[in-house]
Amino acid sequence: MMVLIRNIPAVHEIQQTEVYVELLHNKHIPDLIVKGWIKECLSTLRKDILDDNEKYNDYSRNDFILLVCDHLLKKSDSYYEYNLRTVLNGTGTILHTNLGRARLSEAAIKRVVETSSYYSTLEYNVAEGKRGSRHDIIQDLLAKATNSEAAMVVNNNAAAVYLVLKCLGKGKEVIVSRGELVEIGGSFRVSTIMEESGATLVEVGTTNKTHPYDYEQAITPETGMLMKVHTSNFKTVGFTKDVSTAELKEIASSVMESNETSTNSIIIYEDLGSGSLYPFKHDGIGDEPVVKEALKHGADIVSFSGDKLLGGPQAGIIAGKKSIIDKLKKHPLARVLRVDKMTLAALEATLQSYVYGENVRDIPTIRDILQTKDEIKNKVHVFLDKLPDLSSLWKVEVTEATSQVGGGTMPTVEQDSVGVKITYEGISTSKLEKMFRKISIPVITRVVEDSVFIDFRTIAIDEIPLLHTSFLEVDEQAKKLHTSH
Repeated sequence: MMVLIRNIPAVHEIQQTEVYVELLHNKHIPDLIVKGWIKECLSTLRKDILDDNEKYNDYSRNDFILLVCDHLLKKSDSYYEYNLRTVLNGTGTILHTNLGRARLSEAAIKRVVETSSYYSTLEYNVAEGKRGSRHDIIQDLLAKATNSEAAMVVNNNAAAVYLVLKCLGKGKEVIVSRGELVEIGGSFRVSTIMEESGATLVEVGTTNKTHPYDYEQAITPETGMLMKVHTSNFKTVGFTKDVSTAELKEIASSVMESNETSTNSIIIYEDLGSGSLYPFKHDGIGDEPVVKEALKHGADIVSFSGDKLLGGPQAGIIAGKKSIIDKLKKHPLARVLRVDKMTLAALEATLQSYVYGENVRDIPTIRDILQTKDEIKNKVHVFLDKLPDLSSLWKVEVTEATSQVGGGTMPTVEQDSVGVKITYEGISTSKLEKMFRKISIPVITRVVEDSVFIDFRTIAIDEIPLLHTSFLEVDEQAKKLHTSH
């Protein structure tokens, strides 16, 4: 063992190799990085030898040097890879939170590229030749899209909720139904964010039933807001009752008119969560509330996400009465939570598709949700018709399935879909699923009936050539694996 330990080269010996020089001078990898890789490899070798790893018993000093050099070359191959990578979404889940939620439209992508390539009017008023406000860039467009007096944007809907509660609810009572005290991804709870904001949570009703009188009885001179939270990520069914936005508005108006309390005004705030500008329920898909309807029915302000049903970039949108929006804009948190020029560019282009666009299906999220089973099946046939020659050990079978919208949206909606069920003789399903994840452009799949399944609802027609390449890459690996066994 000690002889083997003595055969392990020193760092300076590796630094004299051609591989080391290649990495520094031709691949331009910093010296400190390469030294770190060397030390990491040498440390692992020492540990393996001390743990009586017999595979090194016949290794000479030169063998160890070659081993370390091989390790350096492998590390260098992935050195310039981005951590944020492109994947093909074969899960069928359109707003897959782990895969980045909504895909941007071509118009939005073009605007992001143009805006980031040049200087822009982010905070500059060209007409007046002086400083402007980034709020002005999309305020009018947002107001038109939501049919509101005014609107603003922050970096996500959690931030929007926090800003609204901090600015309008701090030191006041905010009444919420117990059935709407939701927790969304990342352990974000309405009750927690309310506590952080300085507002006092007042719970009314029960988990499944809340009545108008529950709110009426809870209102005191300290009440500043009635908050309604759309339970986007779950559904309570059966013996249930909730209070509509219109009813909340009526309750607040009645209390203020009666002058029974010292409350000057009670704000009706609805957190729509996913937020939709398109009426999916008109197509028989779920019952997601439309932003315009919430405002029409009496909400003073609403908030919702930009990268869910809207189909835009990550953002938190707040729309409603101008007097309230103006107050939110002036709050110190508005600067902390503001978005950058690329988000504004993508959001502006997305909103223009709603307000001025001829075809709302130009937005990928809308397109993918509205896809019919026949349209998806057509993509499957295009894929199969041009599928390259693969090993005879593959079995690729067209299969019908159901898919979900995802992103904590429309939790009970399951849409008919079509995809391909895949097996490779001699390779387990779990191994095959992993192989699709470990290639140049990973394909994220589902496992259905002990087979790998790719749902084509979330495979765009222009991604099919990439999927063909992915199959060829996995095919090569599978052949090697099969041969070695």
